[in-house]
Amino acid sequence: MGGDARKAALTPEQRSEIARNAALARHDKSESSQKLPKALNQGELKIGEMVIPCAVLDNGERVISDRALAIALGVRGGGAYWQKKKKGGALLPEFVSATYLEPFITQSSKEKISESITYMAKQGGRANGSRANILPEICDIWITAKESGALDKPDVPKSAKEVALKAYILMRAFAVVGINALIDEATGYQEIRERGALQEILQKYISGALLEWTKTFPIEFYKEIFRLNGWAWNGGKMPGVVGTWTNDLVYDRLAPGVLEELQRRNPVNESGYRGAKHHQYLTKDVGHPALSRRLYELIGMARASESWERFYRLVDRTFPRINTTLALPLND
Repeated sequence: MGGDARKAALTPEQRSEIARNAALARHDKSESSQKLPKALNQGELKIGEMVIPCAVLDNGERVISDRALAIALGVRGGGAYWQKKKKGGALLPEFVSATYLEPFITQSSKEKISESITYMAKQGGRANGSRANILPEICDIWITAKESGALDKPDVPKSAKEVALKAYILMRAFAVVGINALIDEATGYQEIRERGALQEILQKYISGALLEWTKTFPIEFYKEIFRLNGWAWNGGKMPGVVGTWTNDLVYDRLAPGVLEELQRRNPVNESGYRGAKHHQYLTKDVGHPALSRRLYELIGMARASESWERFYRLVDRTFPRINTTLALPLND
């Protein structure tokens, strides 16, 4: 009964799509299917009243469903494709297959739009789609056709203007956010993307092997800390709190996740000490130059401050800790 009710609620296009996916699923055991890219995340791109299934593949490619895009735009054609008569022409999907759009499709766009991507859906079975970055070009074709007056001709269906309007709505959304960002949010891939971006940052800043020890921290940095707190230099013997302040002022504000990764790689041993200095784990090309530049910036701020509180507020304003709420400068 449930199956019959679901079938009755589906549109003919949806039933056709389900049947098509079922037919494709029967071929998944073939050797070639194992080499196809796989969907990591899937979702629906919702813009206005339009709903377009989309996916992010394990090769980083963002794809959209051709048929779903045609339905979302309101293009009627029963899935028909047409072939360019000229030599080297390509089959084009139905959402740009109308002959009155032909003058507005460049050869470059034609090659991109005609390229279909076959991949393994997350729930199993093959799926077909197009690269998401063709969406702006598709929208531009419809918008340009409308602006040129090509959609006002008697032989062009009235629904074409509605398609152009939807293309304009899509184009505005892409201009504000970007198609990749929209798909990443729709599929939930943005969390994976952010973790990957964080790993990329850490690889740039932190070396895999321990660097040779060098005296990276200028003595002026610590002398300014002593001066601002009214402490006697006493040969440079450091109170324990200085290490905490160094993590706070320097490493925790250098780049996302740097301090946490350094603490993981350079843990406290049984004696209560770390086996090396944090900066010995920084890369020579990015990590060390960034650290050195930040230290001299902090020294300049310290020299311009008459108290520790003033210095700290200045640092908080200029180099706020990453992923923390900014404090309002009420005391200033």
